[in-house]
Amino acid sequence: MEPKPIALKVLDIISVILLGTATYLALVFAPTEAVMGQVQRVFYFHVGTAWVGLLGFLLAAAAGIIYLVKKDVKWDIIEVASVEISLVFFLITIMLGSIWARPVWNTWWTWDPRLTTAAITELIYIAYFMLREGIEDPDRRARFGAVYTILGGVSAPITFMSIRLFRTIHPVVIGSQSAAAQGGFSMTGGMKVAFFFALFTFTVIFIDLFWHRIRLGTLAAKVEQLKLNIMN
Repeated sequence: MEPKPIALKVLDIISVILLGTATYLALVFAPTEAVMGQVQRVFYFHVGTAWVGLLGFLLAAAAGIIYLVKKDVKWDIIEVASVEISLVFFLITIMLGSIWARPVWNTWWTWDPRLTTAAITELIYIAYFMLREGIEDPDRRARFGAVYTILGGVSAPITFMSIRLFRTIHPVVIGSQSAAAQGGFSMTGGMKVAFFFALFTFTVIFIDLFWHRIRLGTLAAKVEQLKLNIMN
């Protein structure tokens, strides 16, 4: 495997620094929300991980479209990297949401439209990897993955828009408030700093992990091709 690029090493360091700073802003710098109290601090990382999770799923769908057009394996590698990283971030989103919900809604989970669509999205992409593993031919696997991520990508905007399309108890903090949303709050200046910094931080972390995963995927593709050449 080629040595890690200097730019990637720098990005690793920056990611760690940003994560530490974002944690400080969320837990210390941002003021305590008057109604929800300390648990509201989960919100900054909850939204940050949700943002990169949904972004990655859309990126995977775009990579799938490009693969079907160009038939270049690098787009399949990009697609897999996007889904894998987003799957982890979105799982963190769901877990943080449950931590927030327990004191606010008095339950770890409820079949609210936002929670339901989020859970379905997570399961869709878990199935993506399970089904890919059942296809041995690399070309067929890549075509299947491309079509699957294009269709699965529809779940990302549906999940995002669910609190605006359906009656929900999930708060709408960004954009217009929903009359049916419970637990919403208006952000003060300090909250906005922590919020937008968290979005920026997780975007940088996503890029860093994405770069690492593409390098790993490229190596795995070369190894698989060598195995196929030996077998043939």
